[in-house]
Amino acid sequence: MSDTAGVFDCLVRDGVCRLRRPETRWLSTGHAGGESVGPAAYNVSVPEGWADRDVDGYVARRLADTGFDEDGPALLTGVSMRHARVARLGPVEAVVTAGVSNPAALPLDSGGSTVGSDGSGDPDADTDATPAGTVNVLVGTTRALEPGALENLVAVAAEAKAATLLSRTGVPGTTTDAVVVACDPAGDSAAYSGSATEVGAAARACVRDALLASLDSRYADEAPPESVSEAAHGVVTDDRAAVSRPPGAERPNRS
Repeated sequence: MSDTAGVFDCLVRDGVCRLRRPETRWLSTGHAGGESVGPAAYNVSVPEGWADRDVDGYVARRLADTGFDEDGPALLTGVSMRHARVARLGPVEAVVTAGVSNPAALPLDSGGSTVGSDGSGDPDADTDATPAGTVNVLVGTTRALEPGALENLVAVAAEAKAATLLSRTGVPGTTTDAVVVACDPAGDSAAYSGSATEVGAAARACVRDALLASLDSRYADEAPPESVSEAAHGVVTDDRAAVSRPPGAERPNRS
């Protein structure tokens, strides 16, 4: 398959987005994530107030109801699939859905107070509740990524997501963001996927542009929350960690 043809056969049906490519290597950071090989991955919209704890069973029922019968990694989101956007560049394609009703702020100063995921200020609030907003990023390449490069693509995609969200919304993510990355084992080999590589550079651009387009769609008729305190859910991480040099680092370098 040529780069211009795209990476996935992408189809939305009844609130489920299926990304299909035979014999694909997947790596998911979502529920029941990890590495797998198979023909498909999914992004699934859940209804408002959804609180089904049997996530595997729920996903299986949704896929069966839509007629998608192939197993694969699945991400969940409270964002409608009508806001999903696809971006393609070179050997990379990204599919993104974006909502920021549950922002996760990371201030660089020590001001502010922690707000729990229910907006109440309770730091022990249930952070596994409904994925009310969520930025789900699914990105794949026609290249065969060598060991380590597929894992690194998660970092590249997450960095692009955070940079884009910071620029547009002032926060680097939400409390429930997830990433799925993929590559074609039969494609041309690529040893690395960093930002200076063809795959990494294209992934950064695709994630940025698909995310911006999804945000524009989701917030076409309303503005996203301007702060965690204005959001329905969210957290502020303002605890301060103890920082020190590792043992031995204070000694002069004799090399």
